[in-house]
Amino acid sequence: MQRPGRRGTTGQNPLSGACQGRVSGGADSGRMTSTAIAVSELRKAFGDKTVLDGVDLDVPAGTVFSLLGPNGAGKTTMVNVLTTLVKADGGTVRVAGHDIATESRAVRAVIGVTGQFAAVDDLLTGEENLQLMADLHHLRPGEGKRVVTSLLERFDLAESAQQLASTYSGGMRRKLDLAMTLVTRPQIIFLDEPTTGLDPRSRRTMWDIVRQLVADGVTVFLTTQYLEEADQLAGRIAVLDHGHLVAHGTPDELKRQVPGGYVQFRFSDVTALDAAARVLTGSTRDNEDLSLRVPGDGGAKSVRALLNRLDEYSIDVEEFSVHTPDLDDVFLALTGHATTEATAS
Repeated sequence: MQRPGRRGTTGQNPLSGACQGRVSGGADSGRMTSTAIAVSELRKAFGDKTVLDGVDLDVPAGTVFSLLGPNGAGKTTMVNVLTTLVKADGGTVRVAGHDIATESRAVRAVIGVTGQFAAVDDLLTGEENLQLMADLHHLRPGEGKRVVTSLLERFDLAESAQQLASTYSGGMRRKLDLAMTLVTRPQIIFLDEPTTGLDPRSRRTMWDIVRQLVADGVTVFLTTQYLEEADQLAGRIAVLDHGHLVAHGTPDELKRQVPGGYVQFRFSDVTALDAAARVLTGSTRDNEDLSLRVPGDGGAKSVRALLNRLDEYSIDVEEFSVHTPDLDDVFLALTGHATTEATAS
């Protein structure tokens, strides 16, 4: 079924289309494994330009995994390959236990994709957009109606359900777009820069929705250029640059890889400050604030070692705080330049 304003469909799956389109399927079409996505030596080139060059990654089920990278790093190509929209040139990929090369239908049955741009039909109302997805997936009339009503309420779109999508704000369009992806309750959702262009309030609304999805057991594969977004949502992060994964780990692990972290100790008097400065060599003191700054990675082991050192000399600490580089520092150190968001700022 194709209407003006909606992208056409190709292939055997009626919902596979352009990279901004949507692929989705039912939650009962496969059984999740402990690893939702497993990628090994993934390669993809367009002509003489290599976009993905031997990428390896694992995404645990029921988590948010964020893929970061500058424009042109290969993030959208990665999403298109994992969602069967583009064929890989080499390597192996398993999504929910299914090989994307030989079991593409099974993969499509358990995933949902929300692309960079909202794929809603402006000539339809919000409710009609959702009903269209229910009809395309052959949901029974009663079931389809229940699902549509539930999603409208869940995404706070019930009051605007009868309005044309063309009248929706950017945040409302993104919520409707994601709601359409959820019509068939996919196990794994790919969100390709879902909050680009949204105001801070709409962005945080989307974050809350993502957290709710994960709480329900859904796996979210997120690409974004907003580093705060990855820091807020993702349990694990990978940084892609020029087709290579240059780092991966939890947000805290990545931050500790970048120099610039320190532990700051504050003391009750100058005597304690002087003693601590003699014991903790290489530190920087602030006499006015009665504080001492000690370079370090901010990890629990290193902080404990510093406290034990002070305790060994019976030096009392009034308070301490750990300061680590943020993801902007990590991104800059790993890729050699800031994100688009930071550059624009």
